[in-house]
Amino acid sequence: MDFTTVSLVALRVFREVADRGTLTAAATALGYTQSAVSRQVAALERAAGTVLLQRRHDGVRLTEAGRVVLRRAGVVLDEIDATARELAGLPVSSGAVRLGWYTSAGAVLVPRALAALRRDHPGIAVTTREGSTPALVRAVRAGSVDLALLASAPPFRPFDAESPPLVVRTIAERGLCLAVPAAHPLARGDYVDVADLRGQRWVSSPPTAGEKPLGVWPGLDERPEIGHTARDWLAKLHLVAAGCGLTTVPASLAPVVPPGVRLLPVRGGSPEQRRVVLARLPGPLPEPVARLADALHAAALGSPAPG
Repeated sequence: MDFTTVSLVALRVFREVADRGTLTAAATALGYTQSAVSRQVAALERAAGTVLLQRRHDGVRLTEAGRVVLRRAGVVLDEIDATARELAGLPVSSGAVRLGWYTSAGAVLVPRALAALRRDHPGIAVTTREGSTPALVRAVRAGSVDLALLASAPPFRPFDAESPPLVVRTIAERGLCLAVPAAHPLARGDYVDVADLRGQRWVSSPPTAGEKPLGVWPGLDERPEIGHTARDWLAKLHLVAAGCGLTTVPASLAPVVPPGVRLLPVRGGSPEQRRVVLARLPGPLPEPVARLADALHAAALGSPAPG
């Protein structure tokens, strides 16, 4: 085992692979060829004297040794980046926090929390990234984000089986709603019966590896007719307003629902509750991260963040 010859490039590539989940995705993010990424990982494994990544059909998975190298690599790279900023005469902020968030959180929850944090704690600099749940969980494991805002659906299983388990904090729990065109027959009442959802046309997100498409009411006993697919929640809601179909949305999106759309609860069938959770690696929580977590919690509850 000899790490004296390990380059910073190899460490950065390794962290990117752990974050993205595949060699191909890491190569795309870094602007490298896949063979170049493979060579850097192989060089790091030779230095470690052991396998760091398990290659599988659905991507890569860190071995126990890989998790150790990733943890140490993160510390080294963060220190190198801070040194470069200091030498360049740029401020080295001790209040920097990196946040990952699930798609619909960017419509209301994240902006509300960041506005409150900027008002009460202007010295904390937050950078954010949107992503799917599997991608954000990998980013937490890779140390690319300090905190991940995730949506969880029943039966509320752990987000992954890696060790150590992530520290998870529930900050809100709400029901799933149905977005209906205002002129649709289902919009006439104060709720929709689940039996009336048979044969409806849906606006849904495209399927993503490791996640179910969002937009179709869960548990329908038929193959749904999906007329339109869109990743962006606002686009889906505007398609609903145009009469193109129905979609599901978390109740938290009520403040940004466009004209021409009614949000209604659905009765019958299994309750469709959704949890909003914060996930992070175990260990002491730095104050800036704790401040952001409190701001997100307060925003989810619709109350001011504590000072």
